[in-house]
Amino acid sequence: MSTKNDRSAEDIRRSAERMKRARTEPGFSPLRGLGAFGIIGWSIAVPTVGGAFLGLWLNKVVPQTFSWPIALILGGVVVGGIIAWSWIDKEGPNQKGDKR
Repeated sequence: MSTKNDRSAEDIRRSAERMKRARTEPGFSPLRGLGAFGIIGWSIAVPTVGGAFLGLWLNKVVPQTFSWPIALILGGVVVGGIIAWSWIDKEGPNQKGDKR
């Protein structure tokens, strides 16, 4: 084998290692941060709005001395916060088992 063939085999090996490392260890991306904000926002907004609509329906069907929409909006915020917290905990900086 000539020196030229050895050099190109080495270049291919290094290139393959770089591609593998890029797949397994993605770097920081601003778009990933925006995506996280979106998921966290939706995980809080959907249960909150759902609680409001369910509360409006319950006010008509089962009237009470308290306001169903307010109670269920607060419940939706709590449920959404729990969902967001668990997602952040799963996807956060210590996702690979690193200790802070």
